[in-house]
Amino acid sequence: MARRPFPDPVEFTRLKLVERVRAAFNDASKGEAPIPPSDEAYFAANTPIRMVHADLVGMMIGGMSALLLQMLHPHALQGVLDFSNFRADMHGRLRRTARFIAVTTYGHRDDAEAAIERVNRIHSKVRGTLPDGSAYEATNPRTLAWVHVTEALMFLEAWLVHVRPEMPLSEQDEYFRQFALIARKLGADPVPESKAEAQEVFRTLRSDLRATPQAREVAELVLEHRPQGATGTIQPFMANAAVSLLPPFARTMLDLDAPGLSALPSKLVTGALGGTMRWAFQQKPRG
Repeated sequence: MARRPFPDPVEFTRLKLVERVRAAFNDASKGEAPIPPSDEAYFAANTPIRMVHADLVGMMIGGMSALLLQMLHPHALQGVLDFSNFRADMHGRLRRTARFIAVTTYGHRDDAEAAIERVNRIHSKVRGTLPDGSAYEATNPRTLAWVHVTEALMFLEAWLVHVRPEMPLSEQDEYFRQFALIARKLGADPVPESKAEAQEVFRTLRSDLRATPQAREVAELVLEHRPQGATGTIQPFMANAAVSLLPPFARTMLDLDAPGLSALPSKLVTGALGGTMRWAFQQKPRG
């Protein structure tokens, strides 16, 4: 009787890591599976948006930074407070956001359209009153613009800091042009199509922001949340890296300390983790 060959330990480790990550981002109890890349996606393979959004660690860091900035917008914050169970299910909220980004970036365009329509239906029901008595609604184009521009800037900045600092400006601009397609379908306005335009929109919308105890509370929850499958020793480094990406005014509004001397070890740890994930998923940033 022939013996079964022993599995390659390196390949076995790689596959187990991939399995663990996929389990964290896909709810098997709901029949969720990884989004298969499609040749009929909105965006072609090896284009900037697909490269940036493929990097797990960069997206987690940039996503935390974007969420911290979004909570400074009173309309976005109140929508979360009134209509989200983020306190009890932070991981579920982050997983749903990750799946939306995955399907709109890599999935078949029919699936992407369905996901966008679903989000628009949800947003149409998110409305209420701010503490000052004024009305808010999630379909407000200006609020959606802030949500979009913070995501686009922070996802890209995390990629530049932790993965590919030499990315040409032309490719960075292409990233914004690509991401603009999704933002417009969600009703955002204004929508930037270059890095310079994104920075200008960010500056313009900054006047809408407010520092509140509720924003600081959500920031604390985001930074202390341990992603499913992650070790407790990694989370502080990820949170530190996310805070490092924030502009100084946002750290002040959220009562967060500048990383200071802890920035370097955080970058080393997140860099090693990112490299491990790219090895596991056999990714190579375009150079």
